[in-house]
Amino acid sequence: MTPADLDRLTALRHALHRRPEISGEEKETAAHLAGLLRSMGADRVLTGIGGHGVAAVFESGVEGPVVGLRCELDALPITELGLSDHVSEIAGNGHLCGHDGHMVTVLAVGEALARTGPARGRAVLIFQPAEETGKGAVAYRADPQFADIAPDIVLSLHNLPGLPMGAVELCTGAANCASRGMAIRLFGKTAHAAAPQDGLSPAAAMAALMPRLAALGPGGPLDDRFALTTLTHARLGQATFGVSPGEGELWVTLRTVTDARMTELMAEAEALVQAEAAAAGLGVEIFYDDVFEACTNDPEAVELLKTACNDGAVPLRLTSTPQKFSEDFGQFGKGARAGMFWLGAGEDHPRLHNPDYDFPDALIPVAAGIFERALRAVLGHGPVNSQAAP
Repeated sequence: MTPADLDRLTALRHALHRRPEISGEEKETAAHLAGLLRSMGADRVLTGIGGHGVAAVFESGVEGPVVGLRCELDALPITELGLSDHVSEIAGNGHLCGHDGHMVTVLAVGEALARTGPARGRAVLIFQPAEETGKGAVAYRADPQFADIAPDIVLSLHNLPGLPMGAVELCTGAANCASRGMAIRLFGKTAHAAAPQDGLSPAAAMAALMPRLAALGPGGPLDDRFALTTLTHARLGQATFGVSPGEGELWVTLRTVTDARMTELMAEAEALVQAEAAAAGLGVEIFYDDVFEACTNDPEAVELLKTACNDGAVPLRLTSTPQKFSEDFGQFGKGARAGMFWLGAGEDHPRLHNPDYDFPDALIPVAAGIFERALRAVLGHGPVNSQAAP
């Protein structure tokens, strides 16, 4: 990648950063990317996959494997507090997880493929919506269009503040924790605040449940028994002084390394809630959202990424410890050999989802190089396309 290429890609990343769209609302982002992919000379560009998803296909015309590179389209509903000249122009939204940088990285590989296509099989660039809610990968794979482009091998990345700038961490096996949001609604009966005995308040049950739910998942070593429960929201009645409340909500995030442990943790939490509600004479409803299954790296995909890092002299640390945060990329591993690597954004860089986070542009050529070397190792270098867009 030349300095001019990096300048152009950086300008594109900044343009995407200024116009962040949250999960399920990535219409403008998707249309912009589809136009770029068509202009660069992709053989096919598919849109509307699982919502606002996009895919670009680069064909060799020769039978062979299908290699996919996946990135995410969505931003976060967080107000950006950065001081850059490309700060978000959409109030309340911000690319504070680096998905703008991930998109541009995959576009950079697309430009390389447009110049020199694969020698065999096909390359598929996957631009997936709604990663932050855990709904995007499920919808993308369920879309009828996906069957025609389903990869045999699929690779992805996530930048990682706290890891040295430009260094890679790679894990075989469990790579990202499973998690899900558990919403608990308790129902009693309102009463006048002067006569609370005439109603049934869930206050005492909520107060009892908060520490008991936390005790179910104290954290600890990231092994098969790991469980972490995090209280994220509580609401009791309405904001008024005249009414003793008759209902309330607790939101808790459940987190485990394995899906099997998640099933156990859900059963434990539900039993605890049901018992407390019954003892207090309260009605109860439980539902789940933001559901992420565990993400597992395939050994063959890991070896491919490992070689790509070593061939590019990229600092690499192999680990057997998964990340605590969740990723819906694991869905792609249900039909393919999947591998995700983490690319260091700097040890002192603002953390993911911080209001002052910004993706480091210097990571674009590092990440694109890893992807391209891995892809070429499987598909090879085909003929040069003299008609490709610059």
